[in-house]
Amino acid sequence: GPSRNMARIISTNRDLTRRLADAQPTDQHYQLFKSYVTSRHDDGQMARMDRDDFNSMISNSPIETMLIDYHDQNQQLGGSVLAVMQQDGLSAVYSFFDPTESRRSLGTYMIIDLIRCAAELDLPWLYLGYYVAQSQKMRYKARFKPAEVFRDGAWHVFDESADT
Repeated sequence: GPSRNMARIISTNRDLTRRLADAQPTDQHYQLFKSYVTSRHDDGQMARMDRDDFNSMISNSPIETMLIDYHDQNQQLGGSVLAVMQQDGLSAVYSFFDPTESRRSLGTYMIIDLIRCAAELDLPWLYLGYYVAQSQKMRYKARFKPAEVFRDGAWHVFDESADT
């Protein structure tokens, strides 16, 4: 079962509702995205994206993308994941969440919930995208087990000691 820490995160967020929607971003999505990227002191391209850039990142995809939204009881959008439904799994492309709600650990919670969501849809896998052991920003992905890594053209069972 989930670790004590993950169980605490699940319970902290039990007031959130998940909603799967077409990838049609609203003002609420854009505001949340802006506060997310600016809170990360990100001087990169993300922080400079305007509403049009954001819309095309979300909507102009050649693949079938959707937004998975998490709202609290006041219908406040707390977090959102741009995801792709594949034949054998759900693929998380990009996620953003309310930076002021750090006690919720929304980044972790949304992954836990995407695992549940994939299971409800009878999809065996959740893809979290690239994993670079040296990257602090990607290190969180290693906490979700069991996992596999695609390396040298094949999937391997993930072993953290071998992959750092």
